Amino acid sequence: KQWYQRRVAITAGIFFEPKILYRIAAEEVPVTDYTIPLSQAEVLREGSDVTMIGWGTVVHVLLEVAQMAHDELGVSCEVIDLQTIMPYDSETIEKSVKKTGKAMVVHEAPLTQGFGAELAARLQEECFLHLE
Repeated sequence: KQWYQRRVAITAGIFFEPKILYRIAAEEVPVTDYTIPLSQAEVLREGSDVTMIGWGTVVHVLLEVAQMAHDELGVSCEVIDLQTIMPYDSETIEKSVKKTGKAMVVHEAPLTQGFGAELAARLQEECFLHLE
């Protein structure tokens, strides 16, 4: 009985779906079965001037802002969707920040002690010498 309880605790997960995305996000969905690997971020837009990191509802906002920055300012933004925050894909994020030299973490979380603060601290530790 204890083994089963531990097994359930390890494999259990929670998925949050912001209801606002039901109406504003219209994307193609594969017809066949597919999987999204957990803990692997997705680079939604390649860029060279700044890395924009987000998850959840802000990802669609980041894509719009990246397009505006390109059209109005000539700024090339790399947009990364974390997809999962525990665990998260530090390798993809760090590689992008080292490439662009700038990072922007955008989220809808608490101002203090939120995951955005953890991410910013990690970027400072791992990418400090590459930041402009």
